[in-house]
Amino acid sequence: MEIRELRGEDYDALCGLWREAGLPFKPNGRDRRDRLTREIDGDCSIFLAAWDDGALVGAVLGTHDGRKGWINRLAVRPSHRRRGIAATLVAAVEGRLEALGIEIVTCLIEDWNETSMMVFERLGYQRHDDILYYSKRRDPEV
Repeated sequence: MEIRELRGEDYDALCGLWREAGLPFKPNGRDRRDRLTREIDGDCSIFLAAWDDGALVGAVLGTHDGRKGWINRLAVRPSHRRRGIAATLVAAVEGRLEALGIEIVTCLIEDWNETSMMVFERLGYQRHDDILYYSKRRDPEV
């Protein structure tokens, strides 16, 4: 297995991975090819992919705001789960964030995604039920 940064040309494989992993995404909005490619090239993005025999088997989108890191969209192909791929991807993002001096790493998990909750709890993340998430969206697709 090879871990490397996602590239713009990985877009179709990434969308296929998200579909297969059952993660919702918005290909006509925030997950459009041009937007994702712009984020991949951004200074605060740590978008990583796990490849096995030329196939994308896992991915994670990491970002930071200069003081706190965020892990988003961790996905592993169902046929490759329980092999440590998720843990390897998370550790890689954490390592890059730590190298930037960022000491807090967080993730947002939707309440229906029990699999992700279990993964992050096993990786030492603590659940905070006292934090509420608010968002303001110009369009439902963003």
